[in-house]
Amino acid sequence: MLGIISKIFGGSKSEKDLKPITPLVEKANRFYEEYQNISNDELRNKTVEFKARIKAYLAPIDENIQRKKEAAEKLPAEEINSRDGIYKEIDALKKERDQEIEVILKEILPEAFAVVKETGRRFKENEIVVSTATDLDRELATQKAHISIVGKDAQYNNSWS
Repeated sequence: MLGIISKIFGGSKSEKDLKPITPLVEKANRFYEEYQNISNDELRNKTVEFKARIKAYLAPIDENIQRKKEAAEKLPAEEINSRDGIYKEIDALKKERDQEIEVILKEILPEAFAVVKETGRRFKENEIVVSTATDLDRELATQKAHISIVGKDAQYNNSWS
């Protein structure tokens, strides 16, 4: 009887909680399967790709903000009211930008989750994960014992103390 009542009202609490995230999980799992076939360097470069996508998505609004800032700075000091009006427009654009950041981050979310999941799998299954060394790797290797640079490669141990 309780099951019938639950179905009438849209399912149990857990079913209701899972419904909105199920498409995201399915998408993330598809990316995860795809990412299992790419190199460590390609997996690592997904972060750079995400940053580039975010920057490209926000470019129009960032350019608009920059144009308005330049216009405000070009105004003479006597036109403080006009300058103030432009800065209010900039503030509104920054709020709009914050909302746009949420849009692009939600779009990237399944891919980013898949990258983290695949990275975790590689560390679990391999004692050492090797990728081409970057400047950041070289810097981190001087500070962290579990990271070493061997030739052109960065080697990350999957455990450290």
